[in-house]
Amino acid sequence: MKLTAIVGDLRKALAEEVRAGERAASRAVRDETDALKQELRQQVTGSLGGKARGIANAWRSQVFPRTGVSMRAAGLVWSKTPLVIDAFERGALIRPKGGGRFLAIATGFNAARGWRGRGDKGLRVTPAQMVASGQGFLRPFKSGRGFVWCLPLRQGEQTGRRRRTRLVAGGMAEVGTANRKGREAWARGLLERGMVPMFLLLPQVKLAKRLDVQGASLRALRRLPRRFVAAWEAEAARAG
Repeated sequence: MKLTAIVGDLRKALAEEVRAGERAASRAVRDETDALKQELRQQVTGSLGGKARGIANAWRSQVFPRTGVSMRAAGLVWSKTPLVIDAFERGALIRPKGGGRFLAIATGFNAARGWRGRGDKGLRVTPAQMVASGQGFLRPFKSGRGFVWCLPLRQGEQTGRRRRTRLVAGGMAEVGTANRKGREAWARGLLERGMVPMFLLLPQVKLAKRLDVQGASLRALRRLPRRFVAAWEAEAARAG
């Protein structure tokens, strides 16, 4: 039986291998943590639309240790809007608080100058302002399960180069246009009705389950070992 001698410092070789493993573990955890965060952000924008970009960007991540490398590296992904995420992951049933009978849900019309208004012109009319104005009135749903809370509508001065018609709800706020196609025809149709829906009053709302945070987390855990092996092999090739 032929014996092969080990050439070199064994302790040094093992220490270098451990160090390579630490770098590989930290790299794998860092890459998978970022991949999970990106998947969760894409879930939000894909399920809730582009207007939920702020909720999507509220997903944050951190890798530990924050500096250096470790074989026991760990990653954390969390949301700064956990209640919103939880509601859409569970498909929550939302009811009024404090003994109230209805939820007041602002419509797309209740947003001056669209969703991205500037200054005071971008603020919504609140339920308290609706009550204080004494102008709000209700229109029941055909189902009888709620109401549309409206304000009377009047025409404001035409503004801008295109001389677009401004719509003013109850003398309180400009109705949101949201850059609608055929805006002038749409405005005339609302004026003929003489009112604009500002809130939907509903006894409860059942959200659809649109997010799968747990599923994304499990997929990340399953991918992590493969990332670790690939990263360690890359470290070994670099050293060789």
